[in-house]
Amino acid sequence: MKKALKKTGKIIGITLAAIVGFLALLCIITLIWGAVQRSRGSVYNMLPETPADFKPTVRLVVFTDTHNENDNVADAIDTSYELFDNDETYKGVDAFVCLGDISSIGGGNDYAAYKETLDAHVREETPCITIHGNHEFKQKNDYYNIFKDTFGYEPNGVYDINGFSCIAFSGERSLTEWTFTPKSLKWLDDRIDEAEAKADGKAIFVFQHPHPWGTVYGSTVWGDPQINVVLNGHTSVVDFSGHSHFPLNDPRSINQASYTAVGCGAMARFELDNNYIVGQHPDGYEDAEQVCVVEADNDGSVRIRGYDLLSDAYFCDYYIDNVNEKSEFPYTFKNMKAHDAAPVFEPDTKARAFKNDDGEWVISFDEARAAEGYIVHDYKVVIKDESGKKIFSKNFIDDYYVIDGDSTADFRIGNDTLESGKTYTLKVRAESAYHLYSEPIELTFTAE
Repeated sequence: MKKALKKTGKIIGITLAAIVGFLALLCIITLIWGAVQRSRGSVYNMLPETPADFKPTVRLVVFTDTHNENDNVADAIDTSYELFDNDETYKGVDAFVCLGDISSIGGGNDYAAYKETLDAHVREETPCITIHGNHEFKQKNDYYNIFKDTFGYEPNGVYDINGFSCIAFSGERSLTEWTFTPKSLKWLDDRIDEAEAKADGKAIFVFQHPHPWGTVYGSTVWGDPQINVVLNGHTSVVDFSGHSHFPLNDPRSINQASYTAVGCGAMARFELDNNYIVGQHPDGYEDAEQVCVVEADNDGSVRIRGYDLLSDAYFCDYYIDNVNEKSEFPYTFKNMKAHDAAPVFEPDTKARAFKNDDGEWVISFDEARAAEGYIVHDYKVVIKDESGKKIFSKNFIDDYYVIDGDSTADFRIGNDTLESGKTYTLKVRAESAYHLYSEPIELTFTAE
C-alpha cells in the first residue's frame, strides 16, 4: 500500500512539474513574442486618417460571439441597413459575417433560433456568412451536420463579394474544441494562395473564430498559434476574429505585423484583463453590442470602423492606405504605442464617496483624459484615512467599453470600507492601453 501511494505521489509530482514547466515555457514564449511584436515596424509622424475622397467598392459588417443574444443580432442587421441604405459615399451592405459562438452548447435549437433571426431580418439579396466557434464544436460528433442542415452551405467556404475574396474558415475540430485538424489548416492555406493569385491589389479577407495568437488584445490567452502558421507572410490578408470577448475599442484590437489582424469585440458580454490577468468582468461587461464595419477599394485601401449599437455611435476608425505595403503598416504595436500618451487628470478633478442602493460604498472621481483615439484602461486606487493609514488599495478597469457620455469613474469598494462623515485621501493613477501612467493625484473627500 505504501509503495502504491508513493508511486501515485510520484506521478502526481511529475504531472504538476510538467504543468508548471509548460506554463513557464508559455510565459517565456509570450515575453519573447511580445518583444518581437514591439520591435517591428517604423514610427510615423502621425496615424493615418481616412481621406475625404475614399470611395469603397465593398462594405461588410462583421460581428462575433452572439451566444444566443439574437435580439442583438437583429439590432446589428437592422441598424446596418439604416446606416447605409442611403449612404452618400457608397450605398448598402454587401454581406454580413458572423465569426461564430452563436450558441452556448452548439445544439440544434440554438442554431434554429439564430437562423430564424437571420431569416426575419437579412434581406434576400444580402449574403450572410456564419462560421463555427468553439462553442459549436462542443457537439463534437454532430457540429458539421447541424451546421449544414441549418444553413445549407459548407462551414468552410470562399465567397466572391464584389470581386473581393472572403474566406470563411470554420476549420475542423481536432483533439479539443480549441484546435483544428492539419487537413483544415491546409485548406485555409491553399485558399489564401488562390486568392492572392487573383487579388490584383485588393485586400483578402479571412474570417475565423479564435484570434491568431499574440496579435490583437486578448490573443495571448484566447488565441490559436495554428492560425499564425497559416497567415504569417500573407501581407495582403486582413484577418477578423473573435473568441476573447475583449472590446474592439481598445486600440490593441488592431495589429499589423506580417498581415493585418482585427479583434472584433463581442455581441454578448465583454471580458477584459487586469494586470495581465484575464477573465475579468467589471461592472457593465454585459453591455456588449459591437460590430465592425469594413470597407475597401480596388487599390488595396481598407477602412475599419467599430460601431456600438447601444449608443448608436462609431468609436474607432482605422485606415490602411495599402495592405500590400508591409513596410508602411501604421498599426504595428510599436507605432501605436508611440502615438499613445499618458492620461491626464484635469486640475479641478474632484472625488466623492457615497453608498449605492445595495449598501456598498462607491468611490467616484472625474475620469482622466486619454490621448485622442486611445483609452484609459484602468485606475490604480489607494485610499488612506485621516491618520494616513492605508485602508484600501485596488486596480480598477475603466468602463471605456460602455459608451454612455458619463465622465466619472465609479467603483464599488465594499460595505464597510468607509465611515460616513469621515474625511479620506484618495490617491489615483490612470494607465493607458499601452501601459503609460498619469501623474498620481491626491484628492480629499468626505464620505457621505
